Parts: sequence; structure tokens; C-alpha cells
Amino acid sequence: MTIVDRVSKFTLIKKVDSKQSKVVTEGTIMLLKPYLDKTHTITADNGKEFAGHEKLAEQLETKVYFAHPYASWERGLNENTNGLIRQYFVKGSSFEEIRGEEVEAVMNKLNHRPRKTLNYDTPHAVFFHNNKREAA
Repeated sequence: MTIVDRVSKFTLIKKVDSKQSKVVTEGTIMLLKPYLDKTHTITADNGKEFAGHEKLAEQLETKVYFAHPYASWERGLNENTNGLIRQYFVKGSSFEEIRGEEVEAVMNKLNHRPRKTLNYDTPHAVFFHNNKREAA
């Protein structure tokens, strides 16, 4: 599962055992709990795995929105981030064989990788310090 902050591109990635709604909901809550002060809204796609959106909204004290069906351009940042993740886990990789530590290492690499859209700052720096982004 992947969560991406729209402004900073800060990315949270977690390996989950299944795409069942309960598993995805609990994983999302676990990933976002430490960042409640920075979590304003969540935008999800229309998959069955987000059936627990009401619990998400309640537990994280935020609003949950959904992209329109078949409107992938509304989730461009998420699609781009999935492409960046695929640089490390090539298409056809079995995620059953990938360890949680490997997923966390990729997450750290992405969050400390300078981005042109952030004036070559890193998502981590912008998310936690918001220094160069405000000046841009």
C-alpha cells in the first residue's frame, strides 16, 4: 500500500498481507497515526479495499474523498509514485518474496531523493521542515 502527500511528495509504503478492506484500513491507520497533525484529507480510488473509509475518517479525524471511476488523471501523483517504486521492484516481482525491510528501505530512498518539482529538495525535508517549498 502506498500513501503520498500531495505537496511534499512524502511517501509512506507498507507491505500488507492482502487487499482486504480490514487489512488496508488498519495498515493506513497505522501509517498515518504518527502524522495526524499533517493529515488533512485522504483521497482513495474506488477499490473494495477502501470500504473501511468511515473507520479511517473516524480514527484519523479526517475526511476521505474518492477519485471518480476511470479517472486515473485524478490520481497522477499516486501513479507516478508507483512508477518510482517499480524502479526498485520490477514488474513481475513477487511481493510474497519481498520483505518489509526492503519496502521500508525503498520508502526511505524515495523520501530522501531530490525532486525537480520540489526545487531539488527532498520530500522528507519539505514535509518536516517546509523550507524551500514556501519560498518557491
